Amino acid sequence: MDPVVAAVHRGSSHSFSKFTEESIMLVQGLGVQGDAHLGETVKHRSRVARDSTQPNLRQVHLLHAELFDELMAAGFAVWPGDLGENITTRGLDLLGLSAGTCLHIGKAVIEVTGLRNPCSQIDRFQKGLMAAVLDRDAQGQLVRKAGVMGVVLAGGEVRAGDPIRAERLGLLHTPLAPV
Repeated sequence: MDPVVAAVHRGSSHSFSKFTEESIMLVQGLGVQGDAHLGETVKHRSRVARDSTQPNLRQVHLLHAELFDELMAAGFAVWPGDLGENITTRGLDLLGLSAGTCLHIGKAVIEVTGLRNPCSQIDRFQKGLMAAVLDRDAQGQLVRKAGVMGVVLAGGEVRAGDPIRAERLGLLHTPLAPV
């Protein structure tokens, strides 16, 4: 299956989940128009409290639909948008991307900055969900499965059904780290 946008979401308040939309508009250097996390500097409340002048490396949150399939099979009632992502993808190994990968979606371009580090809000949403979005690899290293974060390099409209083209910059793979 070719990578595709499964759904798009936006939330104007700092609530955990986001609402499914017909389309969202990505704004260069800022994020998702009308979203609470739109801005050049950090907007996540915990990060603002630490240092509100830090650059916003979390303008757009992307999450793979395959995680929802996995969580539903494990008995969790979670749907696209519930985990706070802006773009739900299908057919793209988001967690395996290299840092700095550019995702082309229509005219929009998102640079992947790193992994979403799930916080305690996820267990308040559904008990046990935090453990379900964390795993260990064969070497015992922590695997964060809650998606990736990015910044908008080029703006444009994004909607469900849009194809996604991943463009890795550079020859070396740089594993994603939490941002």
